[in-house]
Amino acid sequence: MKAARPKLSLAALVLAGMAAFALAGHFAATRFIHDQQARQLDELTEVVLRRSEFAVDFATASLDELAGRGLATCDPASLQAIRLHVYQRSAVKDVRLVNSDGSVICSAYSETLEFDKGWVDRADMLASHDSTLMLFRVEQFGGDALGVLRDIDGKKALVAILGINSSLFDIMPAELRAHGEVLLALKNGAQLGEFMLDADKALAHPVDFEKSSARYPLRTVIRIDKTVLSTWNSEAYWPAMAVSLALGALFGLLLSRTRRIEGPVADLDRALVRGEFKPYFQPIFDLRTGEIRGCEILARWLREDGSVVPPMNFIPLAESSGRIEAMTWQLLGRALADLQPHLKADKDFKLSFNVVPKHILSAGFVETLRSTVAAARVSARQIVVEVTERDELDDLARAAAVVSELRDYGFRVAIDDVGVGHSGLSRLKGLGANMIKIDKFFVDTITMDASTTTIVEMLVALARDFHMTVVAEGVETEEQVRALISCGVEEGQGYLVAAPLPFAKFSELLEKRNLAASACAAQDVELVA
Repeated sequence: MKAARPKLSLAALVLAGMAAFALAGHFAATRFIHDQQARQLDELTEVVLRRSEFAVDFATASLDELAGRGLATCDPASLQAIRLHVYQRSAVKDVRLVNSDGSVICSAYSETLEFDKGWVDRADMLASHDSTLMLFRVEQFGGDALGVLRDIDGKKALVAILGINSSLFDIMPAELRAHGEVLLALKNGAQLGEFMLDADKALAHPVDFEKSSARYPLRTVIRIDKTVLSTWNSEAYWPAMAVSLALGALFGLLLSRTRRIEGPVADLDRALVRGEFKPYFQPIFDLRTGEIRGCEILARWLREDGSVVPPMNFIPLAESSGRIEAMTWQLLGRALADLQPHLKADKDFKLSFNVVPKHILSAGFVETLRSTVAAARVSARQIVVEVTERDELDDLARAAAVVSELRDYGFRVAIDDVGVGHSGLSRLKGLGANMIKIDKFFVDTITMDASTTTIVEMLVALARDFHMTVVAEGVETEEQVRALISCGVEEGQGYLVAAPLPFAKFSELLEKRNLAASACAAQDVELVA
């Protein structure tokens, strides 16, 4: 059953990812297709408008040519020349000479006047960007036409009658021709032309795409039935959905493996909640007598399955992720609860714990330490705060102030990892600590390297000058003990006496040592007697 749960969880994450991406893909693909359709229809509307503008440009050029040739008259020769001009330009149906008010004077093809249903005054014509050019609708029995008026002088003007050809509007894609219409109109709403495959069929849900000319009072509209847009140019939908589903599946797989990426930090948080970090106790002993004078608590991670995680596998991550502070207070509280009876029985016994520089400089450190120790009903002078040298103290003056405050309350402060960390002469002096702890690196080589002996002797002399005590870390052999004693070191810590132990075994070690010490004391009394 337990083996099946990860598979079910994986399947659920994959399905959830696919569902989420499918939904997002649907909206994204629909939006993309809609935007693409709108862009294409806008472009088609623009095409109709440009064609219409070109027709007006063509009519204007024709009128300018006629005026330039001096043909703006009604004499037979001029009219004959104008008729030839119109004949050569199929888009122009007629050219007329009009008064300044727009009334017709004469026409190249006078018979076309019979097809007009009406004629507008100049006041009803629409001005273009060029003030000498006017546009208006010419209503005729055979269909509407576009009138283009060009002023010649203050009294007369030439007008070109442009036929509105359906080819101007037949630009719709095959899929849309039966479901849309194209309109050309003036800006006053007068319709000039229309293309619709089935003129009797009304659009159920029309959607308009509109463009207006900046030069002429022209407006083009493409009107499409909205329902047909759901299938037009939608080929990209299903490929997009397939990609979305694939991405969703991939996202689900990555999400299921997030634990591996973020797992260590998440595991630290869960372990803190469950109280899986336990203090292990390593004795600090007198190098000459072997008497245990205190201990340092070191973190061990006891998982639910009983396995023990060594500190190097989680302490660096706890420091970098900011979990080290919560872990430190949890370990100290547990250690004080375990060791409280012995601390009360032996007032000279010291309990040491490690603090990174960032922690000791954090707001409320001293107050939290005082309240934690007071809650355990333990004397502050029995607690040693070891500031690790692995990280540099950014603000020595502030750190010295914190150390001074700790010492005022009775706490002792030690500098850990001396010799291999960031300590220097000014730091050892300026911090105002009570104790230095010589790193294991020097203890390992003290019996083999004369320079190491010299360094240790210098550290001991320095400590004495600053009224500090010295503890050597990592003591493993009797030969090292003798070398350290000869250098003036009084206390040590290491596997020679014991490795870091869980409290039960540490308590047994203390009891054995106490019994042995009592027996020796009794024996000495008997010998004296």
